[in-house]
Amino acid sequence: MSTVWVSLGERSYPIGFAALNEAPGVALADLLRQRWQGTQSLVVADEHTEALVTGVLQQIDLQPLEVQILPAGESSKSLLMAERLYRALARHAADRQTLVIAVGGGVIGDLAGFVAATYNRGLPLLMVPTSLLAMVDSAVGGKVGINLPEGKNLVGAFYQPRLVWIDVQHLHSLPQREFCSGLAEVVKYGVILDADFFAWLEAHQAAILAREPAVLRPLIERCCRLKAQVVEQDEWERTGLRVILNYGHTFAHAFECVAGYGTWTHGEAVAVGMHCAARLAVRLGLIDEALVQRQAQLLSALGLPLQVDPAWSAEAVLQAMRTDKKNLAGRLRFVLPTRLGEVRLVDQVPESDVRAVLATS
Repeated sequence: MSTVWVSLGERSYPIGFAALNEAPGVALADLLRQRWQGTQSLVVADEHTEALVTGVLQQIDLQPLEVQILPAGESSKSLLMAERLYRALARHAADRQTLVIAVGGGVIGDLAGFVAATYNRGLPLLMVPTSLLAMVDSAVGGKVGINLPEGKNLVGAFYQPRLVWIDVQHLHSLPQREFCSGLAEVVKYGVILDADFFAWLEAHQAAILAREPAVLRPLIERCCRLKAQVVEQDEWERTGLRVILNYGHTFAHAFECVAGYGTWTHGEAVAVGMHCAARLAVRLGLIDEALVQRQAQLLSALGLPLQVDPAWSAEAVLQAMRTDKKNLAGRLRFVLPTRLGEVRLVDQVPESDVRAVLATS
Protein backbone atom coordinates (compact mmCIF):
# COMPACT_ATOMS: atom_id res chain seq x y z
CA MET A 1 0.00 0.00 0.00
CA SER A 2 1.22 3.52 -0.80
CA THR A 3 -1.83 5.37 0.58
CA VAL A 4 -3.80 5.13 3.80
CA TRP A 5 -7.17 6.90 3.84
CA VAL A 6 -8.74 8.67 6.79
CA SER A 7 -12.43 8.26 5.88
CA LEU A 8 -14.47 11.17 7.25
CA GLY A 9 -17.04 11.88 4.55
CA GLU A 10 -16.39 15.23 2.92
CA ARG A 11 -13.36 15.72 5.19
CA SER A 12 -11.69 12.46 4.07
CA TYR A 13 -8.05 12.65 3.04
CA PRO A 14 -5.15 10.38 2.05
CA ILE A 15 -1.88 9.75 3.81
CA GLY A 16 0.50 9.23 0.92
CA PHE A 17 3.91 7.55 1.09
CA ALA A 18 6.89 8.36 -1.10
CA ALA A 19 8.43 5.48 -3.01
CA LEU A 20 11.25 3.38 -1.58
CA ASN A 21 13.46 0.82 -3.26
CA GLU A 22 11.58 -1.81 -1.26
CA ALA A 23 8.07 -0.45 -1.79
CA PRO A 24 6.04 1.55 -4.32
CA GLY A 25 4.84 5.04 -3.52
CA VAL A 26 2.85 7.98 -4.78
CA ALA A 27 3.96 11.35 -6.14
CA LEU A 28 3.26 14.35 -3.93
CA ALA A 29 2.34 16.52 -6.93
CA ASP A 30 -0.23 14.01 -8.19
CA LEU A 31 -1.91 13.68 -4.80
CA LEU A 32 -1.93 17.42 -4.20
CA ARG A 33 -3.53 18.18 -7.58
CA GLN A 34 -6.39 15.87 -6.64
CA ARG A 35 -6.90 17.64 -3.31
CA TRP A 36 -6.27 21.35 -4.06
CA GLN A 37 -6.63 23.53 -7.12
CA GLY A 38 -5.24 26.84 -5.81
CA THR A 39 -2.02 28.65 -6.69
CA GLN A 40 -0.94 30.48 -3.51
CA SER A 41 0.78 28.95 -0.51
CA LEU A 42 2.60 29.76 2.71
CA VAL A 43 5.30 27.34 3.86
CA VAL A 44 6.05 26.90 7.56
CA ALA A 45 9.21 25.12 8.72
CA ASP A 46 11.80 25.48 11.45
CA GLU A 47 15.58 25.74 11.63
CA HIS A 48 15.92 21.96 11.51
CA THR A 49 13.66 21.37 8.51
CA GLU A 50 14.49 24.46 6.44
CA ALA A 51 16.81 22.37 4.24
CA LEU A 52 13.90 20.10 3.26
CA VAL A 53 11.66 22.90 2.01
CA THR A 54 13.34 23.28 -1.39
CA GLY A 55 12.90 19.60 -2.17
CA VAL A 56 9.24 19.64 -1.21
CA LEU A 57 8.55 22.73 -3.36
CA GLN A 58 10.39 21.21 -6.32
CA GLN A 59 8.16 18.15 -6.15
CA ILE A 60 5.01 20.26 -6.42
CA ASP A 61 6.50 22.94 -8.73
CA LEU A 62 5.14 25.76 -6.59
CA GLN A 63 6.55 29.18 -5.75
CA PRO A 64 5.14 30.13 -2.31
CA LEU A 65 4.10 33.58 -1.20
CA GLU A 66 6.56 33.24 1.66
CA VAL A 67 8.57 30.66 3.60
CA GLN A 68 8.42 31.18 7.34
CA ILE A 69 11.34 29.62 9.23
CA LEU A 70 10.61 29.49 12.96
CA PRO A 71 12.84 28.69 15.94
CA ALA A 72 12.99 24.94 16.57
CA GLY A 73 11.42 23.59 19.73
CA GLU A 74 8.25 23.49 21.78
CA SER A 75 8.45 27.20 22.60
CA SER A 76 7.33 27.97 19.04
CA LYS A 77 3.89 26.46 19.74
CA SER A 78 2.75 29.81 21.09
CA LEU A 79 0.36 32.69 20.55
CA LEU A 80 3.35 34.82 19.56
CA MET A 81 4.32 32.51 16.69
CA ALA A 82 0.71 32.07 15.64
CA GLU A 83 0.41 35.85 15.33
CA ARG A 84 3.60 35.92 13.24
CA LEU A 85 2.03 33.50 10.77
CA TYR A 86 -1.33 35.29 10.76
CA ARG A 87 0.38 38.54 9.87
CA ALA A 88 2.40 36.88 7.11
CA LEU A 89 -0.85 35.65 5.58
CA ALA A 90 -2.40 39.10 5.97
CA ARG A 91 0.57 40.79 4.26
CA HIS A 92 -0.11 38.69 1.17
CA ALA A 93 -3.88 39.07 1.32
CA ALA A 94 -4.28 35.30 1.62
CA ASP A 95 -7.67 34.00 0.54
CA ARG A 96 -9.49 30.80 1.43
CA GLN A 97 -7.65 28.86 -1.28
CA THR A 98 -4.21 29.76 0.09
CA LEU A 99 -2.51 26.51 1.05
CA VAL A 100 -0.58 26.27 4.33
CA ILE A 101 2.26 23.77 3.98
CA ALA A 102 3.71 22.46 7.25
CA VAL A 103 7.18 20.94 6.80
CA GLY A 104 8.42 19.66 10.14
CA GLY A 105 7.71 17.73 13.27
CA GLY A 106 4.86 17.93 15.73
CA VAL A 107 5.46 21.53 16.78
CA ILE A 108 5.35 22.88 13.22
CA GLY A 109 2.37 20.72 12.29
CA ASP A 110 0.36 21.70 15.36
CA LEU A 111 1.13 25.41 15.02
CA ALA A 112 0.70 25.69 11.24
CA GLY A 113 -2.42 23.55 11.45
CA PHE A 114 -3.91 25.81 14.11
CA VAL A 115 -3.21 28.88 12.00
CA ALA A 116 -4.77 27.17 8.95
CA ALA A 117 -7.83 26.27 11.00
CA THR A 118 -8.41 29.81 12.26
CA TYR A 119 -7.21 32.27 9.59
CA ASN A 120 -10.14 33.33 7.37
CA ARG A 121 -12.05 30.60 9.26
CA GLY A 122 -10.13 27.89 7.50
CA LEU A 123 -7.39 27.44 4.89
CA PRO A 124 -6.38 24.20 3.12
CA LEU A 125 -3.54 22.40 4.89
CA LEU A 126 -0.80 20.09 3.61
CA MET A 127 1.09 18.19 6.28
CA VAL A 128 4.63 17.05 5.41
CA PRO A 129 5.77 15.44 8.68
CA THR A 130 9.53 15.00 8.97
CA SER A 131 9.85 13.42 12.42
CA LEU A 132 8.77 9.92 13.38
CA LEU A 133 6.46 11.28 16.06
CA ALA A 134 4.68 13.50 13.55
CA MET A 135 4.44 10.73 10.94
CA VAL A 136 2.79 8.24 13.27
CA ASP A 137 0.73 10.59 15.40
CA SER A 138 0.48 14.36 15.37
CA ALA A 139 0.12 14.90 11.60
CA VAL A 140 -2.80 12.48 11.41
CA GLY A 141 -6.25 13.01 12.86
CA GLY A 142 -6.79 16.74 12.79
CA LYS A 143 -5.77 17.86 16.28
CA VAL A 144 -3.99 21.21 16.01
CA GLY A 145 -3.13 23.73 18.68
CA ILE A 146 -0.72 25.78 20.73
CA ASN A 147 0.47 25.82 24.33
CA LEU A 148 -0.11 28.27 27.15
CA PRO A 149 2.20 28.64 30.17
CA GLU A 150 -0.57 26.96 32.16
CA GLY A 151 -0.65 23.82 30.06
CA LYS A 152 0.03 22.02 26.79
CA ASN A 153 -2.42 22.24 23.86
CA LEU A 154 -4.98 24.24 25.85
CA VAL A 155 -5.80 26.34 22.77
CA GLY A 156 -6.64 24.29 19.71
CA ALA A 157 -9.12 22.87 17.25
CA PHE A 158 -10.10 19.76 15.33
CA TYR A 159 -9.13 20.55 11.73
CA GLN A 160 -8.36 17.92 9.11
CA PRO A 161 -5.67 18.48 6.47
CA ARG A 162 -6.29 18.04 2.77
CA LEU A 163 -3.36 15.64 2.57
CA VAL A 164 -0.58 14.12 4.64
CA TRP A 165 2.55 13.10 2.73
CA ILE A 166 5.27 10.96 4.31
CA ASP A 167 8.79 10.33 3.05
CA VAL A 168 10.56 7.82 5.30
CA GLN A 169 13.91 9.05 3.94
CA HIS A 170 13.46 12.21 6.01
CA LEU A 171 14.09 10.12 9.11
CA HIS A 172 17.72 9.36 8.19
CA SER A 173 18.86 12.85 9.21
CA LEU A 174 16.79 12.95 12.40
CA PRO A 175 18.90 13.17 15.59
CA GLN A 176 18.88 9.92 17.56
CA ARG A 177 17.08 11.49 20.52
CA GLU A 178 14.27 12.75 18.28
CA PHE A 179 13.98 9.43 16.47
CA CYS A 180 13.67 7.52 19.73
CA SER A 181 11.16 10.08 20.95
CA GLY A 182 8.79 9.09 18.16
CA LEU A 183 9.04 5.44 19.14
CA ALA A 184 7.10 6.15 22.35
CA GLU A 185 3.98 6.89 20.31
CA VAL A 186 4.64 3.77 18.23
CA VAL A 187 4.73 1.56 21.34
CA LYS A 188 1.56 3.30 22.52
CA TYR A 189 -0.42 1.92 19.58
CA GLY A 190 0.60 -1.60 20.46
CA VAL A 191 -0.47 -1.21 24.08
CA ILE A 192 -3.82 0.43 23.38
CA LEU A 193 -4.98 -1.32 20.21
CA ASP A 194 -2.83 -4.08 18.79
CA ALA A 195 -1.05 -6.74 20.85
CA ASP A 196 0.26 -8.38 17.66
CA PHE A 197 1.87 -5.10 16.62
CA PHE A 198 3.47 -4.82 20.07
CA ALA A 199 4.99 -8.27 19.60
CA TRP A 200 6.18 -7.28 16.10
CA LEU A 201 7.98 -4.28 17.62
CA GLU A 202 9.65 -6.55 20.17
CA ALA A 203 10.86 -8.81 17.35
CA HIS A 204 12.21 -5.97 15.19
CA GLN A 205 13.95 -3.77 17.76
CA ALA A 206 17.37 -3.88 16.09
CA ALA A 207 16.05 -3.09 12.60
CA ILE A 208 13.94 -0.24 13.96
CA LEU A 209 16.90 1.35 15.75
CA ALA A 210 18.99 0.88 12.59
CA ARG A 211 16.25 2.85 10.75
CA GLU A 212 15.91 0.25 8.04
CA PRO A 213 13.38 1.68 5.54
CA ALA A 214 11.91 -1.73 4.84
CA VAL A 215 10.91 -1.91 8.51
CA LEU A 216 10.07 1.73 9.14
CA ARG A 217 7.65 1.95 6.21
CA PRO A 218 5.26 -0.81 7.44
CA LEU A 219 5.69 0.42 11.02
CA ILE A 220 4.52 3.91 10.08
CA GLU A 221 1.73 2.63 7.83
CA ARG A 222 0.41 0.42 10.64
CA CYS A 223 0.40 3.30 13.11
CA CYS A 224 -1.39 5.57 10.62
CA ARG A 225 -3.98 2.89 9.91
CA LEU A 226 -4.63 2.31 13.62
CA LYS A 227 -5.01 6.02 14.29
CA ALA A 228 -7.26 6.45 11.25
CA GLN A 229 -9.58 3.71 12.54
CA VAL A 230 -9.97 5.52 15.86
CA VAL A 231 -10.43 8.97 14.32
CA GLU A 232 -13.02 7.67 11.85
CA GLN A 233 -15.15 6.46 14.76
CA ASP A 234 -14.69 9.47 17.05
CA GLU A 235 -13.39 12.46 15.08
CA TRP A 236 -14.52 15.06 17.64
CA GLU A 237 -13.63 13.03 20.76
CA ARG A 238 -17.28 12.79 21.80
CA THR A 239 -17.90 9.07 22.26
CA GLY A 240 -14.87 8.43 24.45
CA LEU A 241 -13.08 6.19 21.94
CA ARG A 242 -10.53 8.73 20.70
CA VAL A 243 -9.42 9.46 24.24
CA ILE A 244 -7.54 6.14 24.26
CA LEU A 245 -4.91 7.81 22.06
CA ASN A 246 -3.98 9.83 25.16
CA TYR A 247 -2.57 6.81 26.98
CA GLY A 248 0.32 8.09 29.11
CA HIS A 249 -0.36 11.68 28.13
CA THR A 250 -1.98 12.90 31.35
CA PHE A 251 1.31 12.23 33.11
CA ALA A 252 3.35 13.30 30.07
CA HIS A 253 1.77 16.71 29.58
CA ALA A 254 2.18 17.43 33.29
CA PHE A 255 5.85 16.43 33.13
CA GLU A 256 6.45 18.72 30.14
CA CYS A 257 4.76 21.61 31.91
CA VAL A 258 6.65 21.16 35.20
CA ALA A 259 10.02 20.57 33.52
CA GLY A 260 9.57 23.50 31.15
CA TYR A 261 8.58 22.93 27.53
CA GLY A 262 11.51 21.59 25.57
CA THR A 263 13.44 20.14 28.52
CA TRP A 264 12.13 16.69 27.64
CA THR A 265 10.99 15.71 24.20
CA HIS A 266 7.30 14.86 23.96
CA GLY A 267 8.11 11.21 23.35
CA GLU A 268 10.37 11.02 26.39
CA ALA A 269 7.57 12.42 28.53
CA VAL A 270 5.08 9.98 26.96
CA ALA A 271 7.38 7.01 27.66
CA VAL A 272 7.65 7.90 31.34
CA GLY A 273 3.93 8.71 31.37
CA MET A 274 3.09 5.27 29.97
CA HIS A 275 5.26 3.63 32.60
CA CYS A 276 3.52 5.61 35.34
CA ALA A 277 0.08 4.86 33.87
CA ALA A 278 0.83 1.13 33.77
CA ARG A 279 2.01 1.21 37.38
CA LEU A 280 -1.15 3.10 38.34
CA ALA A 281 -3.19 0.39 36.61
CA VAL A 282 -1.43 -2.25 38.74
CA ARG A 283 -2.18 -0.22 41.87
CA LEU A 284 -5.87 -0.09 40.89
CA GLY A 285 -5.98 -3.83 40.19
CA LEU A 286 -6.50 -3.56 36.43
CA ILE A 287 -3.38 -5.44 35.28
CA ASP A 288 -0.55 -7.43 36.78
CA GLU A 289 3.11 -6.52 37.03
CA ALA A 290 4.06 -8.64 34.00
CA LEU A 291 2.55 -6.13 31.56
CA VAL A 292 4.35 -3.25 33.27
CA GLN A 293 7.66 -5.05 32.86
CA ARG A 294 7.03 -6.05 29.24
CA GLN A 295 6.18 -2.47 28.30
CA ALA A 296 9.17 -1.14 30.27
CA GLN A 297 11.56 -3.55 28.57
CA LEU A 298 10.45 -2.49 25.09
CA LEU A 299 10.55 1.23 25.88
CA SER A 300 14.00 0.91 27.42
CA ALA A 301 15.30 -1.19 24.52
CA LEU A 302 14.17 1.56 22.14
CA GLY A 303 16.19 4.18 23.99
CA LEU A 304 13.43 5.76 26.04
CA PRO A 305 13.47 6.80 29.72
CA LEU A 306 11.24 5.37 32.45
CA GLN A 307 12.00 7.47 35.53
CA VAL A 308 10.35 10.63 36.82
CA ASP A 309 12.75 13.47 37.62
CA PRO A 310 13.16 13.35 41.44
CA ALA A 311 13.49 17.14 41.51
CA TRP A 312 9.79 17.57 40.68
CA SER A 313 7.33 17.83 43.53
CA ALA A 314 4.26 15.62 43.36
CA GLU A 315 2.11 18.66 44.07
CA ALA A 316 3.49 20.55 41.06
CA VAL A 317 2.80 17.55 38.80
CA LEU A 318 -0.73 17.15 40.20
CA GLN A 319 -1.43 20.83 39.73
CA ALA A 320 -0.48 20.52 36.07
CA MET A 321 -2.67 17.41 35.77
CA ARG A 322 -5.69 19.32 37.08
CA THR A 323 -5.74 21.31 33.81
CA ASP A 324 -5.88 18.12 31.70
CA LYS A 325 -8.66 18.19 29.09
CA LYS A 326 -9.89 14.70 30.09
CA ASN A 327 -10.78 15.86 33.61
CA LEU A 328 -14.45 16.09 34.48
CA ALA A 329 -15.85 18.26 37.29
CA GLY A 330 -12.39 18.52 38.82
CA ARG A 331 -11.85 14.74 38.91
CA LEU A 332 -8.65 13.22 37.53
CA ARG A 333 -9.24 10.66 34.78
CA PHE A 334 -6.62 8.44 33.20
CA VAL A 335 -6.41 6.12 30.21
CA LEU A 336 -5.16 2.86 31.72
CA PRO A 337 -4.43 -0.61 30.31
CA THR A 338 -6.66 -3.56 31.15
CA ARG A 339 -4.60 -6.00 29.05
CA LEU A 340 -2.11 -5.72 26.20
CA GLY A 341 -3.99 -4.21 23.25
CA GLU A 342 -6.80 -2.73 25.34
CA VAL A 343 -7.20 0.35 27.54
CA ARG A 344 -10.10 2.27 29.07
CA LEU A 345 -10.76 5.65 30.65
CA VAL A 346 -10.80 5.36 34.45
CA ASP A 347 -12.77 7.98 36.33
CA GLN A 348 -12.27 9.39 39.83
CA VAL A 349 -8.71 8.20 40.37
CA PRO A 350 -7.68 9.19 43.91
CA GLU A 351 -4.84 11.70 44.02
CA SER A 352 -3.27 9.57 46.76
CA ASP A 353 -2.72 6.78 44.23
CA VAL A 354 -1.16 9.18 41.75
CA ARG A 355 1.14 10.54 44.48
CA ALA A 356 2.17 7.01 45.36
CA VAL A 357 3.07 6.21 41.76
CA LEU A 358 5.06 9.44 41.39
CA ALA A 359 6.92 8.78 44.64
CA THR A 360 8.13 5.38 43.48
CA SER A 361 8.79 6.09 39.78
